[in-house]
Amino acid sequence: MSKFTAVFGDTKPVIGMVHLGALPGSPLHDEDAGLDGLVAAARADLKALHDAGFDAVMFGNENDRPYEFDVDTASTATMAYVIGRLRDEITVPFGVNVLWDPESSIALAAATGASFVREIFTGTYASDMGPWTPDAGRAMRYRDRLGRRDLAMLFNVSAEFADSLDRRSLPDRARSAVFSSVPDAVLVSGQITGEAARFEDLEAVKAVLPDTPVMANTGVKHATVADILRAADGCVVGSALKVDGDTWNPIDPERAKDFMDRARAARGGR
Repeated sequence: MSKFTAVFGDTKPVIGMVHLGALPGSPLHDEDAGLDGLVAAARADLKALHDAGFDAVMFGNENDRPYEFDVDTASTATMAYVIGRLRDEITVPFGVNVLWDPESSIALAAATGASFVREIFTGTYASDMGPWTPDAGRAMRYRDRLGRRDLAMLFNVSAEFADSLDRRSLPDRARSAVFSSVPDAVLVSGQITGEAARFEDLEAVKAVLPDTPVMANTGVKHATVADILRAADGCVVGSALKVDGDTWNPIDPERAKDFMDRARAARGGR
């Protein structure tokens, strides 16, 4: 059994995002709300995703703008604290993503017992944060040193806020990443959080990776989820679930329920 199937089963999974509030030390952190405010907001979003029937959830620090490649230890520690406070309430598989730091993401997964991580592990990019050169070999070895060979690795191969300096086509880069690094799934993204990947890119990547799960990572909406799930092996969704569809708002329980109703219908009721 693949790690992807071990985590998500044989249904095309829909992963709902719990976007944590800005963490201590980041410019947008709300010092008045403090740690209890972070926990309360995450708890409300987690409950909305549970009630809507999402297959899995993922905790991320999208509010820690501007993002870092070498994330402050306090950020990772705070994420572990928040997830730890909620751990007994999580009823579905969960994953983590510490933007944009592969080793911090893996460390957080090891500390919290997460089943999967999402990150940019391969490639070379010009980005809003400067030159971006992740090291998949180092990250995978770090995972093994922490005793988490079971951790499902979701490789985002089209970085947001960046342009690949590798002039190969996206399908060729995705195919090469699978050959060189053996990810458990490949994710295709749009240019910015909340913006959809080009549908033709998603189809093209899946065409060259018939035996590797390929997921849509950004910009999946209520109106597009059925088409996405026909072309891909699952999706990650955050912004579409929020009040008014705004990434920085809390999750709207009704929008979340409507989204999963449509996803289940697209999967034949599963």
